[in-house]
Amino acid sequence: MNNLKTPVYVIDEKKLRENCEILKSVQDRSGARILLAQKAFSAYSTYPLIAEYLLGTTASGLYEAKLAYEEFHRKNEASNKPEVHVFEPAFHDEEMIELCEIADHIVFNSLNQLEHHRHTWEKAVSKGQLSVGLRVNPEFSTQDGHEIYDPCAPGSRLGIRLCDMPDRLPEGVEGIHFHTLCEQGFEPLKETFEFFEKKFERFLPDKNDHENKSALKWINLGGGHHITKPDYDREGLIKLIKYIKDTYAVEVYLEPGEAIALDAGYLITTVMDIVKTDRLPVLILDTSAACHMPDVLEMPYRPPLKDSGELNEKAYNYRLSSRTCLAGDVIGDYSFAKEIKIGDRLTFEDMAIYSMVKNNTFNGMPLPDIAIRRVDGKCEVVKTFGYNDFKMRL
Repeated sequence: MNNLKTPVYVIDEKKLRENCEILKSVQDRSGARILLAQKAFSAYSTYPLIAEYLLGTTASGLYEAKLAYEEFHRKNEASNKPEVHVFEPAFHDEEMIELCEIADHIVFNSLNQLEHHRHTWEKAVSKGQLSVGLRVNPEFSTQDGHEIYDPCAPGSRLGIRLCDMPDRLPEGVEGIHFHTLCEQGFEPLKETFEFFEKKFERFLPDKNDHENKSALKWINLGGGHHITKPDYDREGLIKLIKYIKDTYAVEVYLEPGEAIALDAGYLITTVMDIVKTDRLPVLILDTSAACHMPDVLEMPYRPPLKDSGELNEKAYNYRLSSRTCLAGDVIGDYSFAKEIKIGDRLTFEDMAIYSMVKNNTFNGMPLPDIAIRRVDGKCEVVKTFGYNDFKMRL
């Protein structure tokens, strides 16, 4: 990695495979169908690897759906077509026409959208090409703060509340989707499902109806599950999925994004200058929070940095910032065991998720290259960017 030009994202193939192996184990033991949520990680150079383990992807709109359809192929299956699931709060008419050609599941956010597009999606359903679902809002929040990431916050536009649902699922609807978690363990999911199960009971197949006459064929538990974290209760998750499948005779989907690429990437940067201030010396880096890791400012959070400590934990303290003109483009305060000098390279960790998919060229900042660190330690640059990538957007 020391030979790579900075700034550069480096995807750790070994860790990515380890995460996928964990998810495949959960999938096999529980009977769930686990999909990659591309909104967190869309580095399609790694899709052949992920496709060895998972069944497909979820998309937040037409472009992600097309990317999955084109790049996510399951070579070991009789059919290499992946499952492509799509949810978006609202679809353009022309998008719906194209989505019905490539998607396996389309989830609508409202009854208005369901009915507006009915004439289009019903054709695909009648051909057996598509299954349609509704996203519901259980109105059961498990977030502590960070309302920006809480789909169950008051006034949320995401999902249909029970009071706005009809007495039974509309004609043609076969699935229910809810997504309420963000970087959470198993307990919040368990509590959410128990609440959902009671609140939306009338839409679930009768437990005593062994012929399964209900229209409901699948339940999607959304994303936000930190399944690959060491302390995640995977046995509890497997038990819950088996309960849902055994009780209601439905398919169960999970769509993690972070869990797939958790701790599987780095952002390597170079110290370009050191500015003295009335507080801490500031390291001017060739990377940017605003441009290359926006969640640092949006969440906000302090990203992990290799060989560093909290402020005053080690001998030398610094504030890490960027070469943009945004005064608040500050990554955080860190300490180091040795003095940092101009030209030193620093490595931010857990930079595969919500980085490449959210970066931008504000201030004309160059986009970092994308490299993959193979299992043998060798690095391969798979994508480079230049001036035209900035210009083409304007």
